[in-house]
Amino acid sequence: MAKAGQQTGKPSPKPKNWYRTLSRIGTYLSAYKGMLALILIMVVASSLLALLGPYLIGQAVDIFIVNKELEGLWSVIGLLIGVYILYSLSTWLQNYWMIGAAQQAIYSMRTDLFKQLHRLPVSYYTKRQHGELMSRITNDIDNVSQTLNSSFIQISSSVLTFIGMISLMLWLSPLLTLITLMIVPIMFLGMKWITNRTGKLFKEQQRNIGELNGFIEETFSGQKIVKAFSQEQKVIETFRLKNERLRTSGYWAQTYSGFIPKLMNVLNNLSFAFIAGAGALLAVRDLVSIGVIVTFCEYARQFTRPLNDLANQFNTFLSAIAGAERVFEVLDEAREEKDERQAVALTQVRGDIEFEHVSFTYEQGGNTLRDISFRAEAGQTVALVGPTGAGKTTIINLLSRFYNLNEGQIYLDGTSIQEITRQSLRQHMGFVLQDSFLFQGTIRDNIRYGRLDATDSEVEAAAQMANAHSFIMKLPNQYETVLDQDGSGISQGQKQLLSIARAMLADPSILILDEATSSIDTITEIKIQEALYRLMQGRTNIVIAHRLNTIRQADLILVLEDGRIIEQGTHQSLLEQQGFYYGMHNNQVRIEAKHTIG
Repeated sequence: MAKAGQQTGKPSPKPKNWYRTLSRIGTYLSAYKGMLALILIMVVASSLLALLGPYLIGQAVDIFIVNKELEGLWSVIGLLIGVYILYSLSTWLQNYWMIGAAQQAIYSMRTDLFKQLHRLPVSYYTKRQHGELMSRITNDIDNVSQTLNSSFIQISSSVLTFIGMISLMLWLSPLLTLITLMIVPIMFLGMKWITNRTGKLFKEQQRNIGELNGFIEETFSGQKIVKAFSQEQKVIETFRLKNERLRTSGYWAQTYSGFIPKLMNVLNNLSFAFIAGAGALLAVRDLVSIGVIVTFCEYARQFTRPLNDLANQFNTFLSAIAGAERVFEVLDEAREEKDERQAVALTQVRGDIEFEHVSFTYEQGGNTLRDISFRAEAGQTVALVGPTGAGKTTIINLLSRFYNLNEGQIYLDGTSIQEITRQSLRQHMGFVLQDSFLFQGTIRDNIRYGRLDATDSEVEAAAQMANAHSFIMKLPNQYETVLDQDGSGISQGQKQLLSIARAMLADPSILILDEATSSIDTITEIKIQEALYRLMQGRTNIVIAHRLNTIRQADLILVLEDGRIIEQGTHQSLLEQQGFYYGMHNNQVRIEAKHTIG
């Protein structure tokens, strides 16, 4: 276990700019200035009422109790009851209004973050764990929410109470006030020593929470792989280590922050003892009245409360600032580049595609694609083949503008895609990928995702065209069957059929296909091939092919290796060249023959 003050894991940076972070949080509250003003009025009222109570008690002792005037004492008691009722009412109102304003501000912050996540480029998600991002939109925002719910009131109330208490104490007895204030330097020195350590630890705790959430999400998503390779113990051990780091950072953060109220209680009791002793000496010499001593003792009992509240809120702020900074880091990330000023929205697309000397790299230091040039005329099918890492998926990413090319041009119907708005470009594209993704919801809603304004009859017509209607009708609730997350509950082949139905409903001019029949049984594969054949009619099709027997009829086959087109032509012409494609084809034929014999 780490020793006190010792951090585990990587060193945790201090908050970059507390003032800027707090100011940005304040901008979300600024929309509720009127409500905040009412809250401040209630805070002032409750602080004054809290100070008035002990003062009235002291006056009651000096004027009525010492002189045994019971009639006047009852009137003070009635006044005290009224003061504490008003105090309770003002406290309730300020909390009620503050919670409303805080939740509205958090609602806006969470909405902004979710919108930002949809404005970020695809490259942002490839470099980060999804669970870590989820931690920012849940845990980190919850930290900010808890702070806003109480901190504004606590800080304002504590500052006002402390100032008001010191003022009244100086007015009643400067000497007793000086005795009371003797403990303040000790308080601040102790708080400074503690908070210097808790800041780093709270920051590390938030980072460790994000890492653990990311690992959990990754493990759940890959649970089948974990079990298939019998890696349960390794995963459990990795989780234990990450969990231990979180436990250690959380332990020391909470331990150090827990010292503050203990320190305050000790100093508060010392102050109470000093005031009682000094007050008694002064009272014997008639320098102060008994009522003043009673008032001071009550104030001394409450004296450390505002300081204690401020110290506790400071620790809460450390945690909230750490969370807020992580939220604002995402909000400050560069969004997907805006469309060029001259970019136009497409209304109709024929589907002529041309790559002209296109080069691209994901990272500095080497090209992923080098001098790619080809043309796909409207209605043609172009297949991309080659080994893993050859650049097939990158061509699709550039065509759909998930990434911007480094050199060259890509044209659609004779217009550079950089002069076309991204949204309209993608609206004319349909995707059927190898790993089809379905959302949690009904089958009807999953198909309708291709075109949200589609009618029920159009959805069912698309399902029939995709050969999905028959299996849907066999389900208990047919089209209203609710799928679990990622479509669990139906087979991989059925997921593909629903993906094809979704693409058919979208009716795109350009269709992107990533081999959709791998690991599918023969009967389902025939259904998928029939559905794909219908879907491809009358469209420009870009097919990433893994099995060469599925692209025999392609109008153009591009063979890629190391980011270059090394061969191109039809299936027959490439076989006649007896080059790289010829070798790939023969290898697959031999492998399939061996499996058939086996």
